[in-house]
Parts: sequence; structure tokens; C-alpha cells
Amino acid sequence: MYLWDKGGAPGESLISFTCDSDRVYDARLAPYDIVGSMAHAVMLEKCGLITAGERECLLAGLARLMEESLQPGFSIGKEYEDIHSWVEIRLGEMAAGEGKLDAGHPGNAMAGEAAGKQHAGRPANQIAVEAARKLHTGRSRNDQVLTDLHLYIRHQSYLLAHELKSLADTFLDLSEKHSDDLMPGFTHMQAAMVTSLGLWFASYAESLCDDLQVLSGAATLADASPLGTAAGYGTSLPIDRELTASLLGFQRLMVASPYAQMSRGRTERQVTGAIASAANTIGRFASDVILFMSPGYGFVSLSDDLTTGSSIMPQKRNPDLFELIRARCNRLQAVPGEVVLVTSGLPPGYNRDYQELKATLFDAFDGISELVRAVRVALEGLVIRNDIMSDSRYNDIFSVEEANAMVREGVPFRDAYREVAGKAGSGSFAAPKKADYTHTGSIGNVGQEIIGERLGMITEGFGKGYSPQELFGRITGWGT
Repeated sequence: MYLWDKGGAPGESLISFTCDSDRVYDARLAPYDIVGSMAHAVMLEKCGLITAGERECLLAGLARLMEESLQPGFSIGKEYEDIHSWVEIRLGEMAAGEGKLDAGHPGNAMAGEAAGKQHAGRPANQIAVEAARKLHTGRSRNDQVLTDLHLYIRHQSYLLAHELKSLADTFLDLSEKHSDDLMPGFTHMQAAMVTSLGLWFASYAESLCDDLQVLSGAATLADASPLGTAAGYGTSLPIDRELTASLLGFQRLMVASPYAQMSRGRTERQVTGAIASAANTIGRFASDVILFMSPGYGFVSLSDDLTTGSSIMPQKRNPDLFELIRARCNRLQAVPGEVVLVTSGLPPGYNRDYQELKATLFDAFDGISELVRAVRVALEGLVIRNDIMSDSRYNDIFSVEEANAMVREGVPFRDAYREVAGKAGSGSFAAPKKADYTHTGSIGNVGQEIIGERLGMITEGFGKGYSPQELFGRITGWGT
């Protein structure tokens, strides 16, 4: 059954090609679509486009659909084109006492009672059926799906932000634990200066701070209500866009109706760009671990349950976990480019090409969340070596410390540099007994507290993030 059906018979192959995968992805949008419809129903009644009884019919039916959509294994049957047709047609089926739902369900009874108060003498089911047919008043599937996506992106960004913060907190905990464990820092793949494992871990926590900042910007773009822009040109009906935006917890409106459709692809590009940024951080950490596990380094190792072996070489303990993390992070960094390729050069207004972005968006959120969880598990099995600097190969990196000691005694740095350079390779340099670093962001003053405060501040900026269940309570409690 199709909302655009005008009496013709669309080809089965056409419907299969255009809708089969869309139904799968739309199932994830169902709770968001339902709360969007609930807000729309409240607004229609306030604007005099439906009666209070019809509003109650719609809210009761939508509440029942919310229950159904949250059940494990929920799917949209092939008899429906998409989530929007599923909602509208299922409301009619429920009201008429048809379809899979029991006509005696409390939701139906509540709807019938509410309708009967204002439509005495008419069958309750008839009133509810007519209410279902009025739900699409003043909107299009174009602003519906965009509203669904904005609600989804806002909510999932909120959840991802807290996952990333949790990972950053883990890095900070490890930074505190290993603040005094020294290691060589590298430039050009050569041992260069002394640093610490505490700084290494802290640097990834701070990188995630920046990733969170990027994600916050992308989530802000999605925190705008497109509902009421219809097909991209508004409607002549007297709707109240500000009310639906408020009910759905949006911070603002997408003001110019055509921009709502123009923004398709842009919002997805920004949010997948933020995901790609986080993937870059995680992928670089994975690459570091792989390098530092290798025989030439030996700074870290993994517990046996986090390594794999070889079918021919008995001694092998392979970091497959981190190699796959690195590969999947690299794939996620390609996603914004995929969005650009799908949406570049499209003409004004809605184009069905945008449908392809759902899979890209959902897979990106799934992928980064899975990677964050994998890294947190892997960190629990990361074994840190705390005597790295006992290796004589790293003696020369303390030449910088000796030159700096001469500078403190009044020797010009360039003179100290030349004098110390003449001793390089002699093996005469050794680690000082006490690190003399004091500035913020150094061995002696890593600055974990500063990074932690920034993490908290950025994460708080994501606000509530509103799940569909929270929006359900917000809307049903309106006016009480």
C-alpha cells in the first residue's frame, strides 16, 4: 500500500528496487517518526485542523505503534512502502479493528472513548479511521524523513559523545597511572627526546576532546526542526512550526523551507565527518600499539586473550584486534567522501538519491560505536612496560637534557648544542635522576585535570539528546 497510490499498479520490480532496503533502514527510524507524528497531531488540533477527539485518537494509536516499534526484531512488512506509510496505514487498520492488532487493545478503546465525546452518534472506529487519514495534513514525507533523521542524529550524537568521553576518561586514567613511566619520543621514526607514557595516553584523550568538539558542531546542525517545510515550499494551511519544534525539543527552526531539502547530504556530511575525526584518533592509537608491540620497540604487549596465532609459526602472537580496528577506522574516514559523491550536482528540491544516505549514516554510527567499545576492552588487556628507558639504545636522547642543563648555567643554547653534539654516540648520556620538566603538557606536568575539565564541558554541551521515549513523555504531558 502506497501513500501516492492514484489507482495504478506499480511494477513489483520497481517497488522491490526502490523500497526493499529502505524498509530495513526505516525500521530504525520508526520511534523517531512516531514521536514526530505525535507532535504534529498536537499541533494540528491547536491550529483547528483536527478536533480534540481526533487528536486523542491519534495519540492513543501512535502510543500503541510506539510499543510495537520498540519490540525486538521489529520490521516493516513488504505491504508497506516505508515507515511513513506504515504509521499512517497501521493507524487506520487499528482504528478499523483490522490487521494484526486486536481491536480490543486499550489504545483502541481509549481512542474510541475520546472520539465519542466530540462526535456523539457516530461509530468510534469511523472517527478514528478519519483521524488517521488526517494525520498527513500540512506535511510531506520529505519533511517527515528529514525530521526523523534530525531526531536520530541528535540522539545518536549524544550517545556517541558519552561513549567517546568514556574512552577519553580511560586514557586519562592510564595517563595518571603511567605519568612517571618514561619512553622515547620519535621524530622521523628516530628516537628523539624523552617523553612519558602518561603524555602518550593524555594526547589521545585530548585528541578525543577535539573530536567531541567537531561532533558537537554537527549535532547542532541537526538540532533544528524541518517539520512543516513540507516538500520544501511550506504549506498554505495555518500550521504552527514553532510548537512542533518545541514539543520535539529542537533548539531552533530551519527557517527557509527550501533550505530543508538543500540541507540533505550536508548534515550527513558534517556528522560523518565528525565520526571520521574520531576514527582518525582511534586508528592512530591502534597503529601506535601495533608499532610499539613490534620486536624493535617492545613498549607494550597484549594479554593472551587479545592476540591470535599463526597456523604455521608457533611463536606468533598477532595484534589482529588492533589491525582490524585500524582498518575499520580508515574505512570510516572515507565515509564523508561517499556522502559527497552521492549528493554532488543534484538539482534543487528533493531527489530520491538522498535515500541512499540512510545506510551510510546508520553504518557510520554503528561502526564508530563498535570501535570505541573494542578499544576500551583492548585497553584492559594492554600490558605496559615501565623500564623502557633502561635500554642503552636510548641513551643519546638525553643529550637534549644535558644541553638544557648547560643553558641553565648560562651557556648560550647554540654553544651548548654544538658541545653536546660532539658527544653524540659516545654512550656518555644517561637519564637524569629527576625530571626537570615543569610546564603544562610536559613529563612533570601532564595536565590531565585540564583535559578532563574540557571533556566534561564539551560533553555537557550536547544537552539531553532526547531519546524517542523521552520525547514521548514530553509530548503526551504537553498542556497538563
